[in-house]
Amino acid sequence: MLKELVALCLVSAAAVMLLTGIARAEDGASLSAERAHELAQAGEVLLIDIRRPQEWRDTGIGGSASPVSMHEKGFVEKLLDLTGGDKSKPLALICAAGIRSSFMRSQLVQLGFTRVIDVSEGMLGSAAGDGWLKAGLPVKPYRN
Repeated sequence: MLKELVALCLVSAAAVMLLTGIARAEDGASLSAERAHELAQAGEVLLIDIRRPQEWRDTGIGGSASPVSMHEKGFVEKLLDLTGGDKSKPLALICAAGIRSSFMRSQLVQLGFTRVIDVSEGMLGSAAGDGWLKAGLPVKPYRN
């Protein structure tokens, strides 16, 4: 009986993490662009567009995203500023097609960030989905 109760608790906890879209970094969490936008709008995750400034100029930035290029010096420090130094704050990373966000997710986990989520379809789409732009999600112009 105790084993069944423990198993039920574990399954319930996993379901809650999957349904909310927020899981610990070691769980390999990923989100659709739509879900990332919803969670960012609700203040449940900090959405970070890690592409290059030229890419932001070309397509705009997701309306609920903060532009912090992984290619620029001080990337991690800028993330720490945005999180108030809290490495457990949920971060959702988005790039063009999910490759850089997946790579950077693993790098941030190695640096001690515990809730890093990959928006694997990216802005332009990938095998994971159509992407932010095709989904018709809000975009804001990049102003530097």
